[in-house]
Amino acid sequence: MLEYKILSDRELTSLLRKGDQLAYAEIYNRHKNLLQNHLYKKLGDLELVKDVLQDLFVKLWDNKSEIPLTDNLPGYLFCAARNRVFNHLSHKQVESKYINSIQTFINENNYLTDLAVREHEFARIIRQEIEALPPKMREVFVLSREGHLSHEEIAKQLQISSQTVSKQISNALKILRVKLGVLFYLL
Repeated sequence: MLEYKILSDRELTSLLRKGDQLAYAEIYNRHKNLLQNHLYKKLGDLELVKDVLQDLFVKLWDNKSEIPLTDNLPGYLFCAARNRVFNHLSHKQVESKYINSIQTFINENNYLTDLAVREHEFARIIRQEIEALPPKMREVFVLSREGHLSHEEIAKQLQISSQTVSKQISNALKILRVKLGVLFYLL
């Protein structure tokens, strides 16, 4: 039985390139702690360090056939770890710029224009759906919501019963609730 602990990094790399899982495990066990300490000094976040290490070793396994045969496996691993740190920092920089651009957008009151446009569009959609109601139902609904008339006042004005007014408004609300979904609550 092969004793992996006594093999050189070059021998382990050669076995890893052939898909030897025990060689991979030995490389991981041999170099994980040094890489973890090094990454922690750079990043200062243990959870992030674990993520970077996991990514590094997953890529090592996935690309095992492409790993160069070298006597300096730690150097190769440290270089790969450094590149992942750079990628992380670059991603953080892009993320920070994006957040800053959103903050600038909000600070410049551009969001008010956006809200006004959305409000106008919502009002148009709501008006369109109200216009699509049957004529008598629409008339009762408009008098109630826009005219702010009571059921009795609408009944008197249209010469219909108060119960009919109530039923027409109830039916209108049911129809609008179905057609408008979330927009319904803006009524």
